[in-house]
Amino acid sequence: MTVATSVTSFPLDLSAYQRISLDPANPTLSDEQRSALKANIQLCRDAIVFFTATGAARGVGGHTGGPYDTVPEVMILDALFRGQPDQFVPIFFDEAGHRVATQYLMATLSGALPAEQLMHYRMAGSKLPGHPELGLTPGVQFSSGRLGHMWPYVNGVAMANPGKAVFCLGSDGSQQEGNDAEAARLAVSQHLNVKLLIDDNDVTIAGHPSKYLPGFSVAKTLEGHGLKVLQGDGEDLDGLYARICEAITTPGPVAVINKRPMCPGIEGLEGSNHGHDVIPLKLALQYLEQRGHQAAVDYLNSIEKPKQTYQFIGSGDTWDSNRNVFGDAVVGMLGQMSEADRKAKVMVIDSDLEGSCGLKKIHDAYPEVFVAAGIMERGNLSAAAGFGMEKGKQGIFATFAAFLEMCISEITMARLNYSNLLCHFSHSGIDDMADNTCHFGLNNFFADNGLDDGYETRLYFPADAGQMKACVQAVFNDPGLRFIFSTRSKTPNILDANGNSLYGDGYRFTPGMDEVVREGSAGYIVSFGDALYRALDAVERLKQEGMDVGLINKPTLNVVDEAMMAKVGTAPFVLVVEAFNRKTGLGSRFGTWLLERGFTPKYGYLGTHEEGCGGLWEQYPHQGLDPAGIISKVKALMG
Repeated sequence: MTVATSVTSFPLDLSAYQRISLDPANPTLSDEQRSALKANIQLCRDAIVFFTATGAARGVGGHTGGPYDTVPEVMILDALFRGQPDQFVPIFFDEAGHRVATQYLMATLSGALPAEQLMHYRMAGSKLPGHPELGLTPGVQFSSGRLGHMWPYVNGVAMANPGKAVFCLGSDGSQQEGNDAEAARLAVSQHLNVKLLIDDNDVTIAGHPSKYLPGFSVAKTLEGHGLKVLQGDGEDLDGLYARICEAITTPGPVAVINKRPMCPGIEGLEGSNHGHDVIPLKLALQYLEQRGHQAAVDYLNSIEKPKQTYQFIGSGDTWDSNRNVFGDAVVGMLGQMSEADRKAKVMVIDSDLEGSCGLKKIHDAYPEVFVAAGIMERGNLSAAAGFGMEKGKQGIFATFAAFLEMCISEITMARLNYSNLLCHFSHSGIDDMADNTCHFGLNNFFADNGLDDGYETRLYFPADAGQMKACVQAVFNDPGLRFIFSTRSKTPNILDANGNSLYGDGYRFTPGMDEVVREGSAGYIVSFGDALYRALDAVERLKQEGMDVGLINKPTLNVVDEAMMAKVGTAPFVLVVEAFNRKTGLGSRFGTWLLERGFTPKYGYLGTHEEGCGGLWEQYPHQGLDPAGIISKVKALMG
């Protein structure tokens, strides 16, 4: 990968940060304190724009808006922690993990992290992934996980530190999650000294909560749970400080709700949901130029976006995004129905990720069957399942595969109620996952958690766009629970041995059937999804070395194809290659299936087995799942 070298040091002078002290007993800022806070806020906001924009320049994303917005709160907390250290647990707990830039900047200001490291934000091997991970990054003091996970955790921290206030930075998006409602009730009932600082900017990924959740109010909701709520303008520094002081001096849980537009002061982003992710490079350059940071501008202009240069053989040149193909395929099926039938028989429920999971295609084409339901995965899956309880109707639900683990109980209830539910879990596996470990979609087999005689559940992971389209067409009208997985990354079209698209025109997907991609006499690799084209490359290279290894695609993950099992079971070896968790994935059960049928080939399985390294495609070689790792394992099995 290419790292820009036009400057050798961080181009903003972080030594200008003023380490002031504040006492919550005095809720009024002096002119000197106010001036210092304002200078710190501007310095840190400029720094966040700069180093998150390096993520834009390298194509790894970076979430500028959230950390940029909450700088005033963090600057005040830092001064309070310094002024009265015995009153607080001095950690900037944050329930919005994508605000990780805050954690990295404060780690740098504390001396734990070199400023120059920030310039490699989210790069592979930089130890600066898209969510904070305790033990990985120097100075980071907690792992945030996914939205809404921190407040319940912080309640326990408060219990462990009686007499001290514990802060949790929050957001109106995180507050949509049901576990925050549970945390609120516990905090009130136990009179926990938890102080929430909630950035309420009316923005989430897909839009504005005031529009897609009319009636929802963070303030009224928390008041209903019994919290004291203090609300005001987050950009009014004196008012913000006074509210935080009042929260500290008020016993028990208090929520300080700070209203502001997203990305205040950033031309072209202020108030827009586009500020949620990384600032576009053009706007970052414009902002930094206006602020007089020419060295930062020069550094950003010098960055070359890293490219995957490995040439995979066995695959074509047509790379497509299966997560979007899912939406296109559903639109195609809906187009075969009358408007009356669509409205009566199909309900599509989104959890603020329509643009990431392909549901926007459906929203645009058939808005009458689409519901924008907010960041409430458990409730939304259940609602989709409830719609599909009646024969002839089905609910459609989609979110990231990492969130599947949050919905296990709801999936069980859908199964027990014989629902017809089509779920799309995108961002499965590890590929292109700069958000890193907490966003890996590894445990997808948990979706099939019923008993042997339970209502039918099927797990599908197509390998390319052609197979995704055929899969949706084949299973769309099936009864039962159907889970279709896709990756964040694009995948190439799989070629047959003659160089033609294996899943091109004329292909029909057959649920439950495994497919021969390459024949082989020396043994077989069994794979699926985005691991398939990497395994195919390994197979082709092994054949070039004289090792006649075959490849099987297993797009239906949880059904044993008896004919294919007999075929591979009598081969010299079987190797399962997948991006799923090595402890819970296909490999952990395929060997059992072989033994149950009396087959005893040499057996091995490769899967994700350690925390991520950041970056994008670099996650695969980091886990030993790239062609080189596969080839090495095959040779070991062959002796």
